[in-house]
Order: sequence, then structure tokens, then C-alpha cells
Amino acid sequence: MKKIGLLVFVLILVGCGGSVAEQMPLGEDPAPITPIETPAANEAAYTAEANEPGAIAEQLSVIFAEDSNGLDDGVLRLLAAMESHDQPFFQTDASPHGLIAANDVVLLQINVQWAERGGTNTDLIARVIEAILAHPDGFTGEIIIADNGQAQFGSGGRGGELDWSQPNSACREQSTLDVIRNFQADGFRVTGVLWDEFTTVRVAEFSDGDYTDGFFVEDEIRHTGLEISYPKFTTEFGTHVSFREGIWDSETATYDRDRLKVINMPVLKSHMLFQQTGAVKGYMGVVSDRLTQRRSHNSVGTGGMGTLMVYTRMPVLNIMDMIWVGPDRGPASSYASAVEVNMIAASTDPVALDVWTTIHVLIPEAERIPGGRAAAMNPNLDEPGTFGHWLRLSLNEMLAAGYNFTMDENEMLVVRG
Repeated sequence: MKKIGLLVFVLILVGCGGSVAEQMPLGEDPAPITPIETPAANEAAYTAEANEPGAIAEQLSVIFAEDSNGLDDGVLRLLAAMESHDQPFFQTDASPHGLIAANDVVLLQINVQWAERGGTNTDLIARVIEAILAHPDGFTGEIIIADNGQAQFGSGGRGGELDWSQPNSACREQSTLDVIRNFQADGFRVTGVLWDEFTTVRVAEFSDGDYTDGFFVEDEIRHTGLEISYPKFTTEFGTHVSFREGIWDSETATYDRDRLKVINMPVLKSHMLFQQTGAVKGYMGVVSDRLTQRRSHNSVGTGGMGTLMVYTRMPVLNIMDMIWVGPDRGPASSYASAVEVNMIAASTDPVALDVWTTIHVLIPEAERIPGGRAAAMNPNLDEPGTFGHWLRLSLNEMLAAGYNFTMDENEMLVVRG
């Protein structure tokens, strides 16, 4: 197997109480976790043959899963598994179909509306940034960490925050902003944008001469009930970003759509209305609910997030944070209510990733809670009010647009580290 550049990357982030290397030596196993039972219907996906390089059939949606607590080399192992199965993370001359090129603008779309275990684990965010910076051709692009907490609700009642005083990290002190500033201190082009700050500002595109940070909102309402909206902004490094159109060059007056790459990084958790929040529903962090009179949030139940992904920008990769999951209190998962699972998983298919992680991680934890919502989380159900109902409507939007995604476990290949 080709040895990818990130395997020799030196951990740089100074975290809580010292460097990551001091907290958890590279390669050391994370804390033990409860094994996930392999379902008979998908047993072939776990055979030794299925985990050999080149074993992926083109028609299968592939899910890569690793044990990780965010402080170890779990992300490195996950990306190495992707490379060995012909789904390389890095785009190079040798791997032109890789996901991330050396000069890309990589947007990590995370969860920041809630503190404690409701937001994306900041240790995991740091590991993904380290991996990108270790591009074998030398990373010369920019990394943006962003989300829209809608400037409403959330732990503080005012939406999202990049600098929660009680963040989701091993030490409970390292916020997303801490991660960003630590990389910046070492000279890297890493930045954060809290879209809450301009979620009520309606703007035109750069191509229309509007350089104001804000949200572009379509005039029509789609059949799923979604009025498409997305952020358009300029980073502190002067990069002009349109979530849908790409990177704007003011000198040539053109967009480079292909240079902007989105990595979707949600936390796996329950939801009071929609039963599950993961890769698909996590795209609520892309829209402005305020400018669309809450049509965005209401459309989740009618497939609106599928419409949004199709008609704005599909993530090149979805990384599910399952270090701590929220089977009970959902987005508001506290330190006390969240369950430590110590897993991460990734796939280019957000629907398959949602299905597999919900069945094998979230539901088993929810079943331990008397009176919980485990039954309604079942993606195989199709009754209104269930997770399976709205996810299937979202999938239909993606299938109609030509994305070969699936909810059928028999059409998935799971590669476990």
C-alpha cells in the first residue's frame, strides 16, 4: 500500500495541559469501547476479504469506521483505510480522483449551536486539520471551520459559538476557537467563521457586485418546502467564498467551483422532532432559518436537506463524530447525558453513513433509556414522524439528481479498522 504523507506528519496542536503527543502517544489505543454487533444481513461487509485493498464493488456505498477518542491516530488510520480501498483522501498526480487537492479551500462544516457534547469534538477537528495540512504535495490552500447556529436557541439561547467555555473536548477546555488560534500561531491558514453573525443579512452574489457577508436566498420554494439559502462571505485571509458557487476571483470575475471542498463533520445524536441528527440533518447549519421564516427547519421532515445538498454543494466527505453520542437529549447533550463510544466513521454517502451509524451506534444506546425514542430512530420505518420517513424523502432528492446513495445495508460495505 502507498504510504500517504500524513503518516509522518508531526502533531502540532498544543491542547489542554500540553501537546497531543504528551496526552496520547501516536498509535496508542483509545479507551476500550463496547463492540458493535455485526448484523447477519451485512455480515459479508466484515469479512477479511472485504477489508482487503481493492475489495470495493462500485455499486456499494463504503463506510470506513475506526475506534478513536480524538486524541489518537484514528483519523490517520481512517484515511489510510480509504487510500488502501481506492478512495484516496489526497488528490495528487498519482491519485487524480482524490478528494482534497493541495490548493483547495476546505470548509469543515461542524456543529456549534450547543456546548458540552452537542458540538463537534474539538480534538477530532484538530486531527482532521492536521491531516489536511499533511498533504503530500504540500498544502497551500485554506481551511475554514464554520457553522450556523441560526442566532437562536442553543446553550446560550443565542445560537452558535466557536468559543464555548464548556466545549466538547477531552479536557473540557479546548474550544473550536482555541484549535483555530493554535494553528494560526504556527503560521497556517486556518480560520473560523460563525455564520450566526450574518444569518439575518440577505445578500446578492459576488458576481452581482455584492461583497457583504450574508446569506443568498432563492425566491422560489422547492417542492420539499425548502427555500434554498446558503452563506456567502469573505474570510480573514481575504478569500471570497460562496457556499454554492465556489471561490470568487475578483480580478478575473469568475468562480472556481471545484476548488471549494466541504467536509461535513456532525455529532451523532437524537432529535426531539426528527429523531436523529447526523450527516444529512447536519446541513441545517448551512441555511438561514431566520431569513426563510423557519421553512428550512420545517422542510427537514419533507426531504428539504436532500434538496439543499443537491442544489448547493454536496460534501466530498462526511465524518461522523461518535466519540460521545447523544441518545437522549439530542443537540443539548451534556457532559452527564452523553455516552462515550469512542468511534469515528466516514463515507462519501451521507445517507448510508446516517443509516449505519444510527442502527449500530445510536439505537443500541437509546434502547438503554426507558421511554426513549429508539423505535422512531429506525431508518427502515417509513411512517411520518420517524427518522426513516424523512431520510427516505431526502434520499429521493439525491437519487433524482444522479447520486448513487442508499439506505439499504445490503448495498453498503463497512470497512472496520
